[in-house]
Amino acid sequence: MSTGSSSPGTTRQTGTTRRTGDTGGINTYKGEERALRADRLGTPGLLLSVLAASAPLMVVAGVMPTVFGVMGIVGQPLLFVILGAVLMLFSVGYAEMSRHVHNAGAFYAYIARGLGPTAGAGASLVALVAYSAMQVGIYGILGFEVSVILSTYAGIDVQWWIPALIAVVVVGVLGWLKIDLNAKVLGVLLVIECVLVVVFDIAAVSEPGPEGLSFQAFNPETLTGAGLSTALCFCIAAFVGFEQAPVYAEETSRPQIVVSRVMFLAVGYAAVFLALSSWALTVAVGPASIADTSLKEGPGMLFGLTETRLGSTFTDVLHILFVTGIFAALLSFHNVVARYGFAMGREGLLPARFGRTNRASGAPGIGSLLQSVISVVIVLAFALSDDNHIGDPTVPVLRLFTWMGNVGALGVILLMAAASFAVIAFFVKRGAGRVQAPRLVASGLAGIALLSIAVFTVRDFDVLVGSGSGSALNWLLPGVIVLALVGGLVYGAVLRRVKPEVHARIGLGNEAFQLEKAAESESGRR
Repeated sequence: MSTGSSSPGTTRQTGTTRRTGDTGGINTYKGEERALRADRLGTPGLLLSVLAASAPLMVVAGVMPTVFGVMGIVGQPLLFVILGAVLMLFSVGYAEMSRHVHNAGAFYAYIARGLGPTAGAGASLVALVAYSAMQVGIYGILGFEVSVILSTYAGIDVQWWIPALIAVVVVGVLGWLKIDLNAKVLGVLLVIECVLVVVFDIAAVSEPGPEGLSFQAFNPETLTGAGLSTALCFCIAAFVGFEQAPVYAEETSRPQIVVSRVMFLAVGYAAVFLALSSWALTVAVGPASIADTSLKEGPGMLFGLTETRLGSTFTDVLHILFVTGIFAALLSFHNVVARYGFAMGREGLLPARFGRTNRASGAPGIGSLLQSVISVVIVLAFALSDDNHIGDPTVPVLRLFTWMGNVGALGVILLMAAASFAVIAFFVKRGAGRVQAPRLVASGLAGIALLSIAVFTVRDFDVLVGSGSGSALNWLLPGVIVLALVGGLVYGAVLRRVKPEVHARIGLGNEAFQLEKAAESESGRR
């Protein structure tokens, strides 16, 4: 069991137990600023934090019309059910791994413990790039939506990048604060957002479209056509967030129980919520008309349907919650990137300063600051390339959001596939292969399915980003993830030769402190 775990009121201090009184902190022999604060999150707080990353209203208003219209997949509700089953299989092994390894580096830590430190170094850079890309991309759609709302309701014309940069500052400030405060902010926004979507679902079923209460969208025959593989990529991205639960393991009470519980709850909730909401859209419009209507109206389809059934006030509130839901996703991804940076700094993959936390809040401040700086630079770069009129979505939505979002989604899918195989290797190397056989079979099946989806993602990247079959973007954008992977593997190989003690730490989390102390003791005896 990793030394990142602790029971309430105690902490692990390099082989000894140390009472922390009422602070709820983790002390290592190097001091509390080198560890995340324990017991900050319980099941509700962690569940809300990871679900916020999926931005459910953004999925219902944005992703679903795209899959219906652009890909022509009427059976989207069934697709969410199938993907939910695949991710449940993934969670079986991933959750079991979380009982044995508590590390804010989650994906790369698991991969390092299963496939070796060098593979872990490659995964660490992929995770940092993938989650950073997803977070920065969301600033594009947030800025655009705020610009539209200000123009519509206040008559103020503002370029999208202004609210985007303001959001960077607000998210950065919240990233410095306590994670339990962040969880409360995310929780309130998420609950209101989901309640309003459920209200629409009920209204749609109560007042169906011209085809009545049809279940045609759950017919397997609707999962046909050239757009199916692309729809898989879009729909699995809607689940992204649940896999972040182990990132917070060191900050939860009873991580060996809470983390695995949250993962299963998050996947189950997302599958049911997304399947029912996409089905409600087909009922409201009609299965025969949903593709054409989605293609014509895009994200506006949801708001048009709520206008006719629930009135303009409800629709106005939904518009506002659409923005706050996007903000919640931004904050959730920001917290994850900051913790990956912290874990990498603690283990020597990044400069040591990244492995320190704020004394007051216990948050990984340097990682948070780095992500804020990256966000400012990328938002400004896209802003300088935008010479379109105010209200044009080309740069903020079709480029920044779409390009970065799909790059990030590809990275996360690859990490999930690698983690599935790492789970198998981890338990086999520990001699627990026979005992864990059912879980390892589930992990293997999930890994194969996820790897297949990753192949589809790369193959159809031109459709995903709307670049056209001959565009250089079709290999440049996926190449970002490939470059991160290769760079990380090379870095890991160099560390193995030049700094074997750092290489040995990769994936160990707080256990790395034990190695450092042992090395210092050995040096002292000499």
